[in-house]
Amino acid sequence: MLDAIRSIFAGRSDDDTRDPSANPEAVHVAACALLLEIAHADGEFSDAERSHLEEVLGRHFGLSIEDGRRVLALAEDQRQRAVDLFRFTSVLLRNYDVGQKMVLAEVMWGLVLADGKIADHEHYLTRKISNLLELPPTYLATAKAAAAERAEGRAGR
Repeated sequence: MLDAIRSIFAGRSDDDTRDPSANPEAVHVAACALLLEIAHADGEFSDAERSHLEEVLGRHFGLSIEDGRRVLALAEDQRQRAVDLFRFTSVLLRNYDVGQKMVLAEVMWGLVLADGKIADHEHYLTRKISNLLELPPTYLATAKAAAAERAEGRAGR
């Protein structure tokens, strides 16, 4: 299984269409690795960020708690070995449509806002990943606003 995931990360394609042979778990690992990169951008991976990420794995990927933790561990391993973000964003470019990339952008902003503060590097990294995913800046602003609204809704409860 791990070899199958690694083979997807190793392969690069100039084709912008979805890769029908992509292992769905590899796509989850790629997205999770990017989210982990953002979570670690300010030098700490807080409990609030971890909780947010675990919730996202269940809600958006439909993973059980156990499967979510396994994907999280695989993503952390891949993130630590990576020399750049392209290995993750290229998987998502081949497999995500614009709507899915928008949802990921909102999740990224939700993660940034989870600890109640936006570090400069978190902001920069979110913009960089969005650019690598070929999302227009207006989409990123919309995702940020939606994540902020959702965070305010949770805080008001």
